Amino acid sequence: MGRVREGRLRTARSEPTSKLRTRENRDGITLVAPVVLVVAAIIVVPIVWTVVLSFQDARYVDVARNGLFNEVTLDNYADVLTSPAFWQALVTTVQYSVATTVGSITVGLVAALAFRDRFRFRAPLRAVMLLPYVAPVVATTFVWQVALNPQYGVVNAFGTQVLGWEHPVNFLSAAPTALLTVIVYDIWRYFPFAFLFLGAALTGLSKEIEEAAVVDGATPLQKFCFVVLPQLLPTVALLVLFRMVMAFNEFDDVYLLTGGAAGTQVASVRVFEQLTGSSDIGGASATAAVMAVFLGVALAIYLRLTARQREENR
Repeated sequence: MGRVREGRLRTARSEPTSKLRTRENRDGITLVAPVVLVVAAIIVVPIVWTVVLSFQDARYVDVARNGLFNEVTLDNYADVLTSPAFWQALVTTVQYSVATTVGSITVGLVAALAFRDRFRFRAPLRAVMLLPYVAPVVATTFVWQVALNPQYGVVNAFGTQVLGWEHPVNFLSAAPTALLTVIVYDIWRYFPFAFLFLGAALTGLSKEIEEAAVVDGATPLQKFCFVVLPQLLPTVALLVLFRMVMAFNEFDDVYLLTGGAAGTQVASVRVFEQLTGSSDIGGASATAAVMAVFLGVALAIYLRLTARQREENR
């Protein structure tokens, strides 16, 4: 009898607990459901639709008339993978992404180190450093186009009259100068992004270790390489991840500066030209899907390498 009573008591005690857990699970699902629905509507549905369209021979008229029920084909992927223009766009995208990522983080790191110590007018100068990132891209690209114009641009005027250039330079209309100019512009525009991250990371570093290194006779370069930089590596790794994704999908900077001409056709510009030039929705979707796979593989390799590096440092 005693055992039976103990069993009943345990059952009675467990019932409120189970009801509480059920209520908590229901409340959690209720709170998460709106976010899941929004993410599905904004991200998942367009991705699925793009993948479906990539297997169809579809133009704008076909999609408007038939929706998703168009002729299924693998020709889109075959055309993408056998197109020299696609592979050239992929190479250009990789060059652009790597150069702008390394350049923007390097310049951002230099700026963060320069503004680490307090000095007069530090606050307003830091605000000025953020202008390239917060300024409208249409305005900044227009200013760069005017300044680099070979006929009336201030850069060519200074180069021919002061630096002794024989001829004006077509910064935005001749290869490979156009790609280099777009890379420089992107570094200039996005280094404040790295500056913010690295500046915040520097404020959290302990200066006691740096002072001890100086006492032991470390030079400023040695202090940076062996004391400061190792502590910034997690932030740098995160910045590389963010910037690579941003640069790989960059469209507005390149298109507004050069329109994808003169060897600056990156993947996003190629997709846009397929959509607007030939109305090839299926081909553009296939190009976007293939580029997404390349980006996913590259990010997976990068995350694997960084995870292994963190394990070795431990």
